[in-house]
Amino acid sequence: MPTLVNISYLATCKDEGGQTEIHPIRDAALVWDDEEIQWVGKEGELPQEFAGKEIINAGGKMVIPGLVDCHTHLAFGGWRPEEFAMRVQGKSYLEIAKAGGGILSTVEATRNATEDELYQKASGFLDEMMKLGVTTVECKSGYGLSLEDELKTLRVYKKLAKETPVNIVPTFLGAHTIPPEFKDDRNGYIDLIINKMIPAVAEEALAEFCDVFVEDSAFLVDEARQILVTAQAAGLAPKLHADQLSCCGGAELSAELEAASADHLEQISDAGIEAMARAGVVGVTLPLASLYTQEKPLDCRKLINGGVEVAVATDFNPGSAPSYNLPLAMMLACNMGRMTPAEALKGATIYAAKAINRDGKTGSLQAGKQADFATIDATDPNFWMYHYRANCCLKTFIKGRVIK
Repeated sequence: MPTLVNISYLATCKDEGGQTEIHPIRDAALVWDDEEIQWVGKEGELPQEFAGKEIINAGGKMVIPGLVDCHTHLAFGGWRPEEFAMRVQGKSYLEIAKAGGGILSTVEATRNATEDELYQKASGFLDEMMKLGVTTVECKSGYGLSLEDELKTLRVYKKLAKETPVNIVPTFLGAHTIPPEFKDDRNGYIDLIINKMIPAVAEEALAEFCDVFVEDSAFLVDEARQILVTAQAAGLAPKLHADQLSCCGGAELSAELEAASADHLEQISDAGIEAMARAGVVGVTLPLASLYTQEKPLDCRKLINGGVEVAVATDFNPGSAPSYNLPLAMMLACNMGRMTPAEALKGATIYAAKAINRDGKTGSLQAGKQADFATIDATDPNFWMYHYRANCCLKTFIKGRVIK
């Protein structure tokens, strides 16, 4: 039964207390047995039953819950660096798409990739994410956009869940955009999602969530409702890409369906904020996407003041957010989204866990939770975010085991 001692600052990040309250313990100790936390508190109050057991010294560093990235597009073919150069030169999304870029270029590359190629690439990303203190990752499909290729991507996630230490949470995003072969048959593709894709995903138990990109240029609110209601009936919980480019009612739909989360939200309305707060839908800010697309970032302060719990995630994908660095996203949530470091930390731990229905298992350091945590070379969250470095994570523990 290992005991971690000499912790200068331990952020428990319990759910209660609102966004700003991370319930810190100074001069702390943490005890776990196998995969489960047994005790958390001040080292001077360590129960006698745990004394003299296997002692691990934290070296006076900060300890946080394992970070939870609750929005990624982890498995994809190819990259899109040319778009980055075009975007910084002022090219529009339409101009980039006409030049052969955009989501559909990744769809083509993903369709051409084998399952093993996607697995090896995604596994490499997870190795790097764990080094940053990330212990749980939500992974979306959405670059296959055919029955065969969506299932291929989700099978990659199923294999990763079995063969890597990271806690993997799979999401079906067949409703990401309309694929080229259906450009003149929009209803035909929606019919494919509803009558073929969702039943197949459910039959193989390949996903826990169904996500829809709700936008005038993607799927309209009525179309998204139809898809998500069908998914709910098949046992998939709803999530939404909502109000990113325009205020189109995505936030309100997330509240209507009692979705786990609504993500992006840069153009959310006051009514959308009120609806999400009433329904308890987690709002997920994705500041890396705002940075790379040079769009106005989400004002997280407005959501927090409106009673919405705000999670922080990367939106890691090859186009609009080609970085899996969750601590970087947290720092940007502070500088661009007006969150405090404590609020960003809570947003990348317990609130991110709530956004993927994992808050009963991980996201906070409490007895009975899974032993997912990280030691950070910083005195507290303020210093960590203020003096940003490439990686301040010294050790990552997943299910009680240190990741080498």
